[in-house]
Amino acid sequence: MPRPFLIDTDAGSDDAVAILMALRHPDVDVRAITVVAGNVPLPQGVVNSLYFAELCEADVPVYAGADRPLLREYVSADWFHGADGLGDWGDRYKPTRSQAGDLHAVDAIIEVARATPDLVIVTLGPLTNLALALRKAPDIVSQASRCIVMGGAACTNGNVTPAAEYNIFCDPEAARIVFRSGLPLEMVGWEFSTGDFVLSPDDIEFVRAINTPYAEFTIDCNIKGMRGYEIQTGEIGISLPDGVAMAVAIDPTICRRQSQHYVDVECDSELTRGMTVVDKLNLADDERNAPVWRDLLAIPRKPLICWDLDALRWKNLLYDLLR
Repeated sequence: MPRPFLIDTDAGSDDAVAILMALRHPDVDVRAITVVAGNVPLPQGVVNSLYFAELCEADVPVYAGADRPLLREYVSADWFHGADGLGDWGDRYKPTRSQAGDLHAVDAIIEVARATPDLVIVTLGPLTNLALALRKAPDIVSQASRCIVMGGAACTNGNVTPAAEYNIFCDPEAARIVFRSGLPLEMVGWEFSTGDFVLSPDDIEFVRAINTPYAEFTIDCNIKGMRGYEIQTGEIGISLPDGVAMAVAIDPTICRRQSQHYVDVECDSELTRGMTVVDKLNLADDERNAPVWRDLLAIPRKPLICWDLDALRWKNLLYDLLR
C-alpha cells in the first residue's frame, strides 16, 4: 500500500520539484497539499500548488492556510524565486481547471491527520500552518509516523542570516511550537542544498536530456533561483533543499547518519533570530545544565537530525521520478 503523505508548502521553485517527486512516486499517496505564505504570498502559492497537481495529473486537494507568520511581519523570498515563485515565466505555469478546497489548511491538516494513521508529514516552508494545527488539535501528534522538516541548519550557517535558514527565520515562533510538540521530527537542514547536493551544469544537461515535461519544468522554473544561488554562494548550479528533504521522506536510507538531539529555536535575539540550536553534544542531559535547558528538558521527544546524506542517491531518485 502507498504511504500516506501530507505536504505543507510555500510553493517556490524547489518546492515544485519536491512535490512533483511525491506525486510521481508509486509508493506515495499524497492526501493533501496545504499552502502557507513563505517564498511567495499565499494566493500565489495556492496557484502554484494547483499547477503542480495538474502537471502530474494528480487528484489531490490543495488548501490555503496562513497568509502571515504568527507574530512577525511577512518576508517573502521573491528575490530568489521570482515574484511568482517559479522564475517569472508569466502565464506559463498556471492551472487551467482546478481550484483550492474550501477548508482552511489548518483544519485540513487536522482532518487528514485524524483520519490517517501513520501519516507522513513533509514541511517545505515556514511552519505556521502546522503550529496552528498543533495548538488547535494537539492529539494529531500521535497520528504521524514521521514529520520531515526542511528547515534550519544543524550547527552550521544559514541562508538568510549567518545563523538562520529562511523557513525557520520567517516564523521562528511557529518553528519553536513544532519542535517542542513531540512530533516525530526529522530535520533536513539547508546544509544539504550546497556542494555535491546541487545540480551541477552537467547534471542540468542530463536532466534536460530526459526530455519529459517534468524534467523541463524542473530546470526552467529554477533558472532564476540558479542565478540567486550563484549570487548567494558563488556556486553555479541549481540548489533544491526541498527536493533533498522529499528524497529523505521517500527513502529514509538516503540519510546515512542521523541522531536524536534536543533542538530549540531562537525567537528573542535579532542577531540569531530563527537559529535552530541543536544540542549536538547532548549537554541538556547533563544535570549541571538543567537550569539553562529547563524548557528543552520538557520536550517529550528529541528530533532526529540528519548529519550525512547520500548526494548521488538523492540525484538518482530525482532523475528516476522525472522520466
